[in-house]
Amino acid sequence: MQLYNLKHPQQLVSFSEAVQLGLGKDRGLFFPTEIPVLEDMDSLLALPFVERSKKVLGAWLASELGQPAVDALVEGAFNFPLPLVKVDERRACLELFHGPTLAFKDFGARFMAQCINRLAGDKVLTILTATSGDTGAAVADAFFGLEKVKVMVLYPEGKISLLQEKMFSTLGGNIHTVAVASDFDACQHLVKQAFDDEDIREGLHLNSANSINISRLLAQVCYYFEAVAQAQALGFAEPVVAVPSGNFGNLTAGLLAKAMGLPIKRFIAATNSNDTVPRYLKSGDWVPETTVATMSNAMDVSEPSNWPRVEAICAQLGWPLTDITGVALSEAETSEALARLHDDGYLSEPHAAIAARALSLSLDAAEQGIFLGTAHPAKFKDVVDRELQLDLPLPPELAAVAQKPLLSARLAADFAALKAHMFDCLSR
Repeated sequence: MQLYNLKHPQQLVSFSEAVQLGLGKDRGLFFPTEIPVLEDMDSLLALPFVERSKKVLGAWLASELGQPAVDALVEGAFNFPLPLVKVDERRACLELFHGPTLAFKDFGARFMAQCINRLAGDKVLTILTATSGDTGAAVADAFFGLEKVKVMVLYPEGKISLLQEKMFSTLGGNIHTVAVASDFDACQHLVKQAFDDEDIREGLHLNSANSINISRLLAQVCYYFEAVAQAQALGFAEPVVAVPSGNFGNLTAGLLAKAMGLPIKRFIAATNSNDTVPRYLKSGDWVPETTVATMSNAMDVSEPSNWPRVEAICAQLGWPLTDITGVALSEAETSEALARLHDDGYLSEPHAAIAARALSLSLDAAEQGIFLGTAHPAKFKDVVDRELQLDLPLPPELAAVAQKPLLSARLAADFAALKAHMFDCLSR
């Protein structure tokens, strides 16, 4: 597999190099020179998830890693269910929250951890990542205890749910967490500054576990194939897919799946009030605004770093960007969407509720669709309890961390302070 830097196309790397570098020159994203197309889709969709995922990822990676290595990576990463739950005659939810940290990020983070542990060699790598919620927990869980990897997670202080925070900020060991006194975009900017700093990049063998890392995106491609396989069993022949969108890695993975030949009719990019992409799709003007805090805080992103990949896929395949439907919901509309979904007999949380409502608003009379359930409702217990007048019980994964003390350092959104902190605690 060969990839190029979207900012500097002359920089070409292998998958192994892209995984270990994370970003290219000038913080450019790596993108495949070719997208493989799979044959005999009916036979492929008839396979169980893990066996199918070996073939999907093998199409990308077997020529470089060998198919046995791909098989081992898949078996080590994908060992939990992902049911498609029918909500009504026209909508179903792909529940991606049955992994160890109860969020869809488990797929990408666990596959990436398997890849990095295999490719690291003798070096001790530093994973630096920013999170608006679920990435932190998934990455921390996936890398916790690995001898060749140290992890630092940055997150916006006070702007993620406490239970989300506890899932990754109570581990210790090789997991270091920093509460930044700002928003997610500031955390993401600090990560990018760190990658531009040669002292940090070389001295700490820096890598990223955000969805900018190609290994995470490829892992997420696999669950779109599972979504369509289960949808066809429900009679949804060529579904529309609504993706709750923050940093847009999830939508990027879906577009890659479609590019590989998966029969998805079209995509809906569903956002909250941080609506840079829906506005861009309507006007053609890219005008990020100040990020605002919402109840769907994992989507509180105004400058999604994966958007250049979305444009690259569409350009490579000749797809108009306007084939993607952008839908943004206000806080009041999110509250209403969550209540409507509950009235329909399906208990969810704000992110999936936004996608479910966007799907309802966008389907025409002949269409059926899937919305992605990206997190367990209990991860947003405070919001769900308040909005639906409930008292959700905590699943064991959350109950186990609820009373643990937070171990996070607290920093201003200042790069010099972050750099000093990184060398202080990661070079020991």
